[in-house]
Amino acid sequence: MGLVKTKGFDLNMCIDYLRDNNELIIVKRKVDPKFEVAGIASRYEGKKPVLFQNIKGAGFSVFTGLYWNRQTLAGIFGTTTAELSGLIRNAVMQWQKEPIEPVVVNAAPAPANEVIMAEPDLSLLPVPTHFTEDGGPYFLSSVVIARDPDTGIHNASVNRLMVTGSKRLTMLMDMGRHLRDYYERAEARGEPLQITINNGVDPAVHIASLVPAATVPIHKNELGIASELLGRPLELLRSQSVEVEGIANSQFIIEGKILPNEREPEGPCAEVAGYYAVRANRYVVEVTAITHRKDAAFHTILPGKEVYNSAGLMGEASVCALVQSQVPEVLNIHFPHGGCGFYQAVVQLEKKGEGSQKNAILATFAAFPSLRIVIAIDSDVDIYNHEDVMWAISTRLDPDRGIVTIKDARGHELNPMTKNGVGTKIGIDATAPYPKPYGFRRARAANVSLDKLRLPIL
Repeated sequence: MGLVKTKGFDLNMCIDYLRDNNELIIVKRKVDPKFEVAGIASRYEGKKPVLFQNIKGAGFSVFTGLYWNRQTLAGIFGTTTAELSGLIRNAVMQWQKEPIEPVVVNAAPAPANEVIMAEPDLSLLPVPTHFTEDGGPYFLSSVVIARDPDTGIHNASVNRLMVTGSKRLTMLMDMGRHLRDYYERAEARGEPLQITINNGVDPAVHIASLVPAATVPIHKNELGIASELLGRPLELLRSQSVEVEGIANSQFIIEGKILPNEREPEGPCAEVAGYYAVRANRYVVEVTAITHRKDAAFHTILPGKEVYNSAGLMGEASVCALVQSQVPEVLNIHFPHGGCGFYQAVVQLEKKGEGSQKNAILATFAAFPSLRIVIAIDSDVDIYNHEDVMWAISTRLDPDRGIVTIKDARGHELNPMTKNGVGTKIGIDATAPYPKPYGFRRARAANVSLDKLRLPIL
């Protein structure tokens, strides 16, 4: 069943699970949230998550690293690393057929409002300043929930927000995302867009909030994907000062409004591509209330493998379902770490004729516009093994016929190789000719049991 489907599942249960399975680094000494939290955590990147129990100037702990590796996530979801993407893909497909809508919890207090700050003050929260040139403390893993100004449908997304005052934040809203669409319609009316910023949500909510816009039409509520992953309706909590609900099992809920016609400096910020996003005037949030658990743990992520895993996992699961509906020969899709979870996809297919690999490449670009590189491989290549994929490129790519170039296409504005989000995309056909000639058959050793010979299995 997995931890996710346990009654009362939340981030605290994830931390307990990691501690009980010796998969958690616990830091008991006092640590400064400015630079030290990220500096220490980065030493464990891709390995064990880290819990900081003693944060300078704050009465809360800080937790990071939950999304560093898929093995940890697979354990929480009760599956294997290889099957994790498929589990999420199936949840998305089931949600599209029979959505489970979230429910609003009326009982008080819910976990996320056990404590209601008499006066909201962001300086009381242990928000880390992660990298040495960051413009300030940043919320990097929190889920922002808003309602469509016209339909009332919920939208959930992960946005970076920089603390600029005790009740003020500046934030980035990417082009082409539903939250920005909501805001621009509200701003056109001279109205603020009410939001909740939910820190320390469970993995089902975090993953659902990363679903690509191509998978979730603007008139549908992606929080239902979290319900599907949980196996029951996701619980929302009525807010203190805005008309938008929060996630009932969050560690912190920051309520506020994105102000119309106001822009203030945001950045620099270390982003997904491993570079600093430049400082510029961006959107302004006025904080109106803060609630939290009694013993809350502030959740953050480091730009890097956590983003590659969480965003890449949701991206490949959603994209695979879309592409398979158009190109049935597609077996699987993987967003490797080298593509930062956003910019590169490997598409594995069982060709039944020439041309399907090109269709798969084009369909993958259409399904996830942030991608810059799509590589098509055959079923005899390990999609999760970068060395094997590079072997296919080296031995099966015909540069004269196997390169697809798409100029001036919409991409991701945070990629420095785009200009305002527009740039060139490249598709790579690393599949063998069809039908496969003898010279393209892979050499394989016999499958001999080491157990019978009493030899160690490495």
